[in-house]
Amino acid sequence: MAEVIVALDLPSGSDALRLLDRLPDVRWVKVGSILMTREGPDLVRVLTERGLRVFLDLKWHDIPNTVAEAVTAARELEVSMATVHALGGAAMMEAAAAAAGGRLGLVGVTVLTSHDPASYARAVGRGEVELADEVARLSAEAVRSGLAGVVCSPQEVALVRRRIGAEAWIVVPGIRNRSDPRHDQARASAPADAVTAGATHLVVGRPILHASEPGDAFRSFVEEAQCVRS
Repeated sequence: MAEVIVALDLPSGSDALRLLDRLPDVRWVKVGSILMTREGPDLVRVLTERGLRVFLDLKWHDIPNTVAEAVTAARELEVSMATVHALGGAAMMEAAAAAAGGRLGLVGVTVLTSHDPASYARAVGRGEVELADEVARLSAEAVRSGLAGVVCSPQEVALVRRRIGAEAWIVVPGIRNRSDPRHDQARASAPADAVTAGATHLVVGRPILHASEPGDAFRSFVEEAQCVRS
């Protein structure tokens, strides 16, 4: 079964902790750039002291030494998973994996779920891009470089699973119920589809954060993820 990670994309640490008080069954949480910039490592420590596994999603993309030092800092915070950007290249990812030392699961971000082919082509300066091929290429490079897995959209999970084997993690954002609005997630899907294709971790934000009953919303995602492999 896939793990459901609640994305704490909220304005403040106090907002995040109030939400978590309503989600007693949560095991994994994602801390991204908003909360990390506002609250810093102290919030991560509070979360780990609550027994939560923290996914630190900062998408490091820098020279190898700088990224390795950032990974070391995350490892010392007892973070369970963190992201680097696969476009940083093999040398950067290899340095990051070495710094993780097997104590922190590093996953490589491939193509952001907000991209469609036209926007990604503009970003990388190409006339034409097949997103699935680009995701598969970057995924293979990330795993060859020693990362624990990758981040990709639901639409590429099956292809990525074939390219990187059975053991690597596939972390999937853009998870929505079929009736939920997609907002800025251009490539989204329901949890069952992602898990069936081979996802190991499902990142869910707004469908839980904006629900009138966040606990019920969280449980519905967990139940769907569990049913696929039961």
